[in-house]
Amino acid sequence: MHHSEHKIFILTEENQSYHDLLLSHSLPELTITQEPAEADIVLAAPPKVADKLDQFPKLQWLQSTYAGVNALMPSGLRRDYTLTNVRGIFGPLIAEYVLGYSIAHWRHLPLYAQQQQQRQWQPHLYTSLQGKRVVILGTGSIGNHLAHVCSAMGLHTMGINRTGIPPTGSHFHQTYHINELAAALTQADIVVNTLPSTEQTKQLLNQASLSHCRQVLLFNVGRGDVLDNAALLLALKNRWVEHAFLDVFEQEPLPSDHPFWGLKQITITPHIAALSFAEQVVEIFAENYQRWIEGYPLNYQVSFAKGY
Repeated sequence: MHHSEHKIFILTEENQSYHDLLLSHSLPELTITQEPAEADIVLAAPPKVADKLDQFPKLQWLQSTYAGVNALMPSGLRRDYTLTNVRGIFGPLIAEYVLGYSIAHWRHLPLYAQQQQQRQWQPHLYTSLQGKRVVILGTGSIGNHLAHVCSAMGLHTMGINRTGIPPTGSHFHQTYHINELAAALTQADIVVNTLPSTEQTKQLLNQASLSHCRQVLLFNVGRGDVLDNAALLLALKNRWVEHAFLDVFEQEPLPSDHPFWGLKQITITPHIAALSFAEQVVEIFAENYQRWIEGYPLNYQVSFAKGY
């Protein structure tokens, strides 16, 4: 039980929004502090708090406003606190991004926009998403929700994970072990990476794995370092990948002199595929806070050993 006065420090891109939302929830025995030294709970964006952890001597629990917490994983950083992230809110947003761009690509929507500018009436043949095969790397809440939406639109869904066992409530038609990645990729029309950054996932999409693809649409909405950038350039040249939609990068913002900017077979978005909406984050925090003061284990705890 954690019955006593608790103080929370907010360190996000939207401090005022989080401040107002926390106040509106009227959580018991919780006050917002402007003094890091007083706070036993921190609500923060990982990149903003990573180099400031030592300013919180009383820290017991850090609630991340992101799903991705790799900024807090380097071995030199403190690990003497409970870390939780946000889950369960990004699946619909990722599904909209992947299916929206897939439809736009195969239905030639950017081309029709160009033709309209030129007052040009010119139909083009297109293919439906129905019957296409999507390989989703990661079968967690994001990957499984994406599979659910894809299935409803008539796509065949294949999940990749570390066990080869379908997740609870699986929406995948097939689930492959990570060691069987090549077998799945040979069948793919769409490949979507939703995996976090770990030692096991770094450059998983490399020349060896991408060479099994044949004119796929490749989406990276997980983490930038899962994709080998040099291998992607070769994959585009060899038509292993027809078009890449990249929302995450090893270095963000992506440097203006990066070769990806100039390639028409790559669509770049600035890490916006699934934003953390403050209202949803605070809902998750509020529920977890009730568990915290009542002595129950927190939801969405992150393992420092695994990195997610």
